[in-house]
Amino acid sequence: MIGKQLNNHGTASVTDPASAALVPDSGGELAALADAVEALRRALVDGDGEILNRVLHERLTYSHSNGRVWTKEALLQNLSGKKRYLSISVSEQTVEVVGSAGVVRHTYDVVNNLGEARTSSSHLGVLLCWVKAGNNWELLARSGTVLPE
Repeated sequence: MIGKQLNNHGTASVTDPASAALVPDSGGELAALADAVEALRRALVDGDGEILNRVLHERLTYSHSNGRVWTKEALLQNLSGKKRYLSISVSEQTVEVVGSAGVVRHTYDVVNNLGEARTSSSHLGVLLCWVKAGNNWELLARSGTVLPE
């Protein structure tokens, strides 16, 4: 099976594990998936329910680092129109496309809005699983793990 990867440096390639050959990503799927990941990040920070509704799959499983799991409906109820996150910074991101599936790994540094001028921070390893739906990428599953500081 052939996979495509995009690293933090913006280098895109298609990987054929059988031959370990790398060729450029001519289909633009890596860039499209990376754009969807960035749209998700911005929508989470902005509490933009319209964008969230567009990038989240109907069967979403969104697993938090504390074990809480949200469906698409629960995520929209908890985030739409709210400033739950003051910022989310992404680093160490890799993007891979295999057929109609996408796998994104990155580190999230999050400043959480606890209300009443209180905040907390999180340093997380995040795994995002995306599926291609028509011409768009939709987030099917997310898992976050607390990383050591």
